[in-house]
Amino acid sequence: MHTIRQVLGNKGEQVFSVSTDDTVLKAIHEMATKGVGALLVMDDGRLYGVFSERDYARKIILAGRSSRETRVGEVCSSPAVTIEPGATAQQGLAEMTEKRFRHLPVVEDERLIGIVSIGDLVNAVLHDQQQLIDQLERYVTG
Repeated sequence: MHTIRQVLGNKGEQVFSVSTDDTVLKAIHEMATKGVGALLVMDDGRLYGVFSERDYARKIILAGRSSRETRVGEVCSSPAVTIEPGATAQQGLAEMTEKRFRHLPVVEDERLIGIVSIGDLVNAVLHDQQQLIDQLERYVTG
């Protein structure tokens, strides 16, 4: 079974972030430039929360707020739910499904080491299931 550490090893540990004091407009621009659906929100070098496209849609657009004037720290999902790198991809997927979010920061010894998306974890779980199917087929056919 894939661990979160293995998933990070395959995709890389690069993370994109903004500060709690940055404007939502800056965060949206950063997300568009980097081609990502969420950014980590940092406050004095520590993980504060996660800002996603969903946060933008619900807390800015639908609420009629200004992305030029609103600070990310006001509307991000905080505190961030995190996962440890030793957890399985299946555990991460279950956490995301239960809590209804799509991005999960990875923290080890209180240090941010990466972020995984629901797509990353679905791919890992599907790969694990395919390997199990292949093993069972080999066992059955001898």
